[in-house]
Amino acid sequence: MISEIIKTRRAVFPAQYNEENITKEEIETILEAANWAPTHRRTEPWRFKVIQGESQERLANFLAETYKNKAENFSEFKFKKYQTNPVKAACIIAICMQRDPGESIPEWEEIASTAMAVQNMWLTAHEMKIGAYWGSPGIVSYMNDFFEMEEGERCLGFLYMGKYDGELPEGQRKTTIEEKTVWI
Repeated sequence: MISEIIKTRRAVFPAQYNEENITKEEIETILEAANWAPTHRRTEPWRFKVIQGESQERLANFLAETYKNKAENFSEFKFKKYQTNPVKAACIIAICMQRDPGESIPEWEEIASTAMAVQNMWLTAHEMKIGAYWGSPGIVSYMNDFFEMEEGERCLGFLYMGKYDGELPEGQRKTTIEEKTVWI
């Protein structure tokens, strides 16, 4: 049942992934779920770039070096995460948003549609026992130096994915939905 999938979905980080591969068919299933996200005026702004195999090593080097060269407050810990997380994942999907050239709707709506597409991906991956984590480091603004993007396209982050062993922890919320709802 979808409500159970929603409640049990968790961020699963690269350190938790096992060595098992994610197949092209599994990735295609996850991407197909993204394509059914709500989209105002049918702009379908989501764009994805699948990074797998040796491209992950190149991404890791690019992220680490870009961070090292651009960071105002360099952290060795962050630098090492950029070097290692991409190669720990079985697959990384760059999450991009293509702005409607006619700007027929506000940009935030296209970002929201892209986020809903990612939620569809995340829920589908979870149902398939594939862990996922959406990371959006500040250096995504430099991704046009790593892969080609169309005019008006921008990278919003990465969906790291990998298979994992064991069970995920139970979820919790700080407050109930009643505390966040006003009935008028």
